[in-house]
Amino acid sequence: MAVREVSTRSMHVRRLAIPDALLITAERFDDERGLFYEAYREEVLAEALGHPLRVVQSNFSVSRRRVVRGVHGAAVPPGLAKIVTCVRGTVLDAVVDLRVGSPTFGQHALTVLDQRARASVYLGEGLGHAFMALTDDTCVQYQCSQPYRPQDVITVHPLDPELGLPFALPEPPIVSGHDAAAPTLQEALERGLLPSYQSCVDYHDSLRTAAATHL
Repeated sequence: MAVREVSTRSMHVRRLAIPDALLITAERFDDERGLFYEAYREEVLAEALGHPLRVVQSNFSVSRRRVVRGVHGAAVPPGLAKIVTCVRGTVLDAVVDLRVGSPTFGQHALTVLDQRARASVYLGEGLGHAFMALTDDTCVQYQCSQPYRPQDVITVHPLDPELGLPFALPEPPIVSGHDAAAPTLQEALERGLLPSYQSCVDYHDSLRTAAATHL
């Protein structure tokens, strides 16, 4: 079963161009005090995914303008699903399909996220993530389905021409030494570093089956 689009009074979940990637947007409620919105509701995302998301770790990064982080993914299993939210500043967010055999392997979906967007991006297991900070002091939150395990991390060079991520600027982007030393997508493929699309489908099916048995 593929992910579904779901809409409620306060929250909307729609598919992005990459399978198993979603954009979560919230309705805002304004009054004289300011505004309020729901950033996350478990049952809404569970309806879209077919299983509840298990959030076990929450991370924050703070970045200068021109900083590029990623492309980061994780081995499947255990995989790593994420909800990514920009809580301050602005980012150009990229979901990258790293799943070998996927119909969109090597392709990406872009979203501009900022503190006014009332939006988050969900990435299913097997997908890669990257972003470029468009403003100074940009803060991004990541809600993760698994704890950080260095041995499971997959990194692909964010400036790989084959990926074609639009991170080139008049000034060079700021990239960590780790990301700058990462293999290209083709090199990662040849080294057997990338998850297979079928392993991700099987893992998602196991989560949905487990959820159904607990109804």
